[in-house]
Amino acid sequence: MTADETVAVVAGTTDAQGKLAADLSTLEIADGNQQQSEQPAHRSHDPQYNQKRSDPFQFGSRLLGEEDDPFEFNAWDHVETDDAYNEYAEQQYEMQRQAPVSDFDKFRFNSDPAKWWNKFYKNNTANFFKDRKWLQQEFPVLDRLTQEDAGAVTILEIGAGAGNTAFPVLSRNKNPKLKLHACDFSKTAVDVMRSHESYNTDMMQADVWDVAGEELPPGLGEGSVDLVMMVFIFSALSPLQWKKAVDNVYRVLKPGGEVCFRDYGRGDLAQVRFKKGRYLEENFYIRGDGTRVYFFEKDELADIWSDKLNGESTDGDADTDGVKPRFDIEELGVDRRLLVNRARKLKMYRCWMQGRFRKI
Repeated sequence: MTADETVAVVAGTTDAQGKLAADLSTLEIADGNQQQSEQPAHRSHDPQYNQKRSDPFQFGSRLLGEEDDPFEFNAWDHVETDDAYNEYAEQQYEMQRQAPVSDFDKFRFNSDPAKWWNKFYKNNTANFFKDRKWLQQEFPVLDRLTQEDAGAVTILEIGAGAGNTAFPVLSRNKNPKLKLHACDFSKTAVDVMRSHESYNTDMMQADVWDVAGEELPPGLGEGSVDLVMMVFIFSALSPLQWKKAVDNVYRVLKPGGEVCFRDYGRGDLAQVRFKKGRYLEENFYIRGDGTRVYFFEKDELADIWSDKLNGESTDGDADTDGVKPRFDIEELGVDRRLLVNRARKLKMYRCWMQGRFRKI
């Protein structure tokens, strides 16, 4: 439920970096799976590999070969960052560390994060994000649970924002016994959802809820939820809140229930472009609108959801590390994509994390 800022990225020599950084200061990018405009297939590409991806965690199949012109299409999949970008990124990280958020601002932004999300949704209402119509493609479990014969199903979306995930799911739902609980930290966001023309309390309940708080969501008890959706929400939490958030997700899920997860990955263009005075701690930043964002490593997420990061034993038999995992990591992938501005010959490297975690 985060907002990408305008971004600046560079490739080439140090001089070119400065020129392009200024040139790209007005360029906007969107989150995750926003579709690019269609382009005709080139003779060097089999058209079957130039279609929108159809398998979850495949993350597309338009591969950039040595003989290909990177500016022929708007986007390429599985593209590793080049040396110029990596060098520039490391320079940016060091600059960010040397000019962190002041202690005063750190307290101001961390003490009341809901205030900044309320301001964000007040300013942007429901028009900032595009509906995430790609969710059922990326997470087939959603398609299964919304079929007519799926039976009684409860879905919890955490960080629902203005409803850009919840409403597309409901628009395709055929299951008369489905109930979707859409919760957000921001009261303003919840008000936006409740005022939406498609808000129907027979199928959907929108509430204010802090995933890192002490209580479970309104109307939900322990072991009552079949599926939890967390799309660009975990990154808005402080690292100090991760454990409590995972605890609450575990509490509310039924045994065997799943978490569908997508968020920002380290090295994403949105991280690299941060300037001075935005660095809170490693990989954790304050945006210009006062909201927070964290950029994850794949192994870090695996440790968080398998309880290794906490270093605490749970009840029952422990594994070799002294910790009994509460979630099986069904899938965890890195979605790397090269987006290009074909007219201006500019490259933009994006990186997202996507996973499915099952309650043991």
